[in-house]
Amino acid sequence: MIRNLLRLLGFGVGLAAGAAPVTHDLYLCAAFNNGSRVMGSKDGTANGLFLRTGPDAFKHVGLNYPLAISTTFDPRDANVFYVACLSGVLRTLDGGKSWRLVTGWDETEPKSVAVDLLAPDHVYAGLPDGIVVSRDRGQTWQRSENGLPQRGKYTQVVRADRTAQGRLLIGCESGIYLTTDGAQSWQRVLVTQDTVDDIQQSPHDPKLWISVTQSAGALISRDGGQTWQPIAGVPSEKALYNVAFDARDARRLAIASWTYGLLASEDGGVTWTARNAGLPTPARVWRTAIDPDSGELYAAVFGQGLYASADFGRTWRAVPAMQGASIQTFTFVPKSAR
Repeated sequence: MIRNLLRLLGFGVGLAAGAAPVTHDLYLCAAFNNGSRVMGSKDGTANGLFLRTGPDAFKHVGLNYPLAISTTFDPRDANVFYVACLSGVLRTLDGGKSWRLVTGWDETEPKSVAVDLLAPDHVYAGLPDGIVVSRDRGQTWQRSENGLPQRGKYTQVVRADRTAQGRLLIGCESGIYLTTDGAQSWQRVLVTQDTVDDIQQSPHDPKLWISVTQSAGALISRDGGQTWQPIAGVPSEKALYNVAFDARDARRLAIASWTYGLLASEDGGVTWTARNAGLPTPARVWRTAIDPDSGELYAAVFGQGLYASADFGRTWRAVPAMQGASIQTFTFVPKSAR
């Protein structure tokens, strides 16, 4: 079952040489007005979810929502999406034709939403004051915070382990917390003085995770998130916003930073180089991603739009369709899930 799931998600699991790669749709959570309009605005500015429709081409999908922060999909049916936004979690069951706000009045401003890939009815959302869980595909939600501190549970990121049902890591303002029982209990596995901004699981080795933080630099875990060590060579004085793995090449990694711009590694994280030539100055890189099919590197420069590189950041081109956008997240969805 796990091998089939990994193939669906586009991760290498010993496929024969020359086999056709799994292709993905790319969705962006983006705003062209920095969240200054209201939901449903008809002033001609589109915000919310965008789907890549061709080389450097994107179209708006669904609601014109001022600030969509992150999105995830149901691996059984990629027409089922969950979007974390200011009002709560939005859900679509029909590929974005219709939407419903599924969280309550006291479950607002989620920063991250995740589906348990091995129990897809289970959905987790990280809030400014903790965690809520749905075990019925978003119909109902419950707080699930046993083991989280009374203060310090602001949750920036939620990630599900793709190889173990009910196993998740969350990044909070006080560190990283782990659950192995579907959020019934949490254990702190990393202590920080400020927010953990992103956590990602390697597509090549499920035991390998990387996290980035506001001022503790980047950290690596080689035991499934149980223990963490700083990554040498990555600056730690200023915030790092997210990290990306190249699903085609385990040596390639990228980190986005407001201060340092785009940091790239081509030796598995041993050394890091700023790849900012050709990006707007200053290169305030808000998010980065690596296309799992082509290996193309993306840099979202805050308020400036989307930039793409076919040579891993040595040269960049602007993506005209997203010029001026502020992009919150990239989500690659296997076409085979449709």
